[in-house]
Amino acid sequence: MGNTGSKPTAMVTGGGVGLGRKISLALSGHGYRVAVTDIEGVRETTRDIEGRGQEALAIDLDLTRPREIEQAVEAILERWGHIDVLVNNAGIAGPTAPISEVSLEEWEHVFAVNLTGSFLCDKAVYPHMLARRSGSIVHISSMAGRIGFPLRAPYAASKWAVLGLSRTLAAELGPYNVRSNAICPGPVEGDRIERVLRDRQLATGLSDAELRAEFTENIALRRMIPPEDIADMVLFLASDASRSITGQAIHVCGGLNL
Repeated sequence: MGNTGSKPTAMVTGGGVGLGRKISLALSGHGYRVAVTDIEGVRETTRDIEGRGQEALAIDLDLTRPREIEQAVEAILERWGHIDVLVNNAGIAGPTAPISEVSLEEWEHVFAVNLTGSFLCDKAVYPHMLARRSGSIVHISSMAGRIGFPLRAPYAASKWAVLGLSRTLAAELGPYNVRSNAICPGPVEGDRIERVLRDRQLATGLSDAELRAEFTENIALRRMIPPEDIADMVLFLASDASRSITGQAIHVCGGLNL
């Protein structure tokens, strides 16, 4: 991203496991130096990146602790001098229950990670991208943040809010050549969706087969989304190939509800 003579640098939240790990590996495979931040898996993912001959930095990061976010950004800048790409991927699924049974503590915890954590990362990285007149911020939202999701009110509401945050940043940072976009995945293959399915099975009494059919029947491609497809969209939005794209919520969902 506009770094003549130096490798581009990316910070990935939730980058140690699951979808975040795929994103970290994809960015490193395309020449990015990657700061892998997470509450788990950071060293394993960093070792894998370094084993491929790429540069990486492992940072333990709990997004509910603002000072840790500031320290993470400081560590990246001290190591590499700049952050070209911020991927706000970290998030939690939250409870599966009707809103009448969701506690205030559960609601606030989901928002603390999914929304406030992204806000704090944006705020910490924002001035450095602005000063360099270059950068790309990618927020991982969800199709639940576009159409709603019964029994998942905290998650869906937080992902709707992420879209508002992303679009507002696009308007603020556009004059400085810094872009902000969001990706809205459909159900992504992996451990998280398996946990969601188990929780939903307990909440609804439906069988595993019935739930999987429910998750895919409104998807035109009739399947869940491989995490690599989300990582590929991150790569596109991080690159100069998307230099005229900002303020967008891009659906990578297999044609959900078409």
